Amino acid sequence: MSLLGNILWFIFGGFFSGLSWIISGVLWCLTIVGIPYGKQCFKFASMAFMPFGKEIEYGGGVPSLIANVIWIIFFGIPMALENFFIGCIWCITIVGIPFGLQFFKIAKLSLAPFGSKIV
Repeated sequence: MSLLGNILWFIFGGFFSGLSWIISGVLWCLTIVGIPYGKQCFKFASMAFMPFGKEIEYGGGVPSLIANVIWIIFFGIPMALENFFIGCIWCITIVGIPFGLQFFKIAKLSLAPFGSKIV
């Protein structure tokens, strides 16, 4: 079931979701200081391309909190809003609810990617 969900997800919105993570990663990697942020973006791009069957564990400490605050200021809020609104659009129909829930999962990840890992 997750294979079919991932294929449909990629066709109907996952490509653009993953692409936004890759674009953010490339922009962060343009500076030396931003390379850790860029690496985190590339790690989560794979989850944004194929999210079905994957879960996110949140954790971390003070270094993750500081990194997340910097992330939210520059990229977190726009990416979270993008995924939230697309998720709301998908949830209008009953068939689209699973896709909307995946967009909500990625929106939450967009606000706090540091200290998180994909399981």
